[in-house]
Amino acid sequence: MNHILNKKVKFINLGLIDYQQAWDYQTEIFDDIVKLKIENRKEDLPDQKATSNYLLFCEHPHVYTLGKSGSEDNLLLDEAGLAEKEARFYKINRGGDITYHGPGQIVGYPILDLDNFFTDIHKYLRLLEEAVILTLAHYSIEAGRIDGLTGVWLDYEKQENPRKICALGVKSSRWVTMHGFAFNVNANLDYFNNIIPCGIDDKAVTSLNKELGRDLDIEEVEQILKKNIANLFEMELV
Repeated sequence: MNHILNKKVKFINLGLIDYQQAWDYQTEIFDDIVKLKIENRKEDLPDQKATSNYLLFCEHPHVYTLGKSGSEDNLLLDEAGLAEKEARFYKINRGGDITYHGPGQIVGYPILDLDNFFTDIHKYLRLLEEAVILTLAHYSIEAGRIDGLTGVWLDYEKQENPRKICALGVKSSRWVTMHGFAFNVNANLDYFNNIIPCGIDDKAVTSLNKELGRDLDIEEVEQILKKNIANLFEMELV
């Protein structure tokens, strides 16, 4: 072991926050952790400092974000259309294609040094999906994965009407993660009509309130989701 393990994770709920502001905050934390990891490599183990971990929850005003591997053609609005919808558009440095964020959606940004947990991005993504799947099970909704497609889906087995309820897109460097997931709880799904979500044009998008026929207490959903993430990653939230 050449690394001081730290499984404590600082949880911060940023509330409703502008996308750019949250992105800048994430980037600052991410850069600090990466910088410390580089400095630690020059030190013997007793002189190294433990790296920090964060889990940020928030909601964003209406915004579309396009990942590095995405196509701008999947945004179906021009500047005038964005203004009419009171929505912003950003090209960002995560993987994945285009997605929508807005009020009524739990957006989670785990900024973790995976050296503190496990160094496996595939496992990291699957555990985030599993936390959402377990949260949906609490509300008696069966969800799962579709081979080759990241995220959490309903009707994932027969796929007669497959619909995505949670999207994922992450960036990692030196095993430090940023960006994360967007879980539709009380989201306004009309905004998804203005994009080809994640570049997939033959599958629908849904939300927890649409599936249950009622709006949810989003704070209650956040508490359940947060607990599931902590359990799966064996992290200690502080």
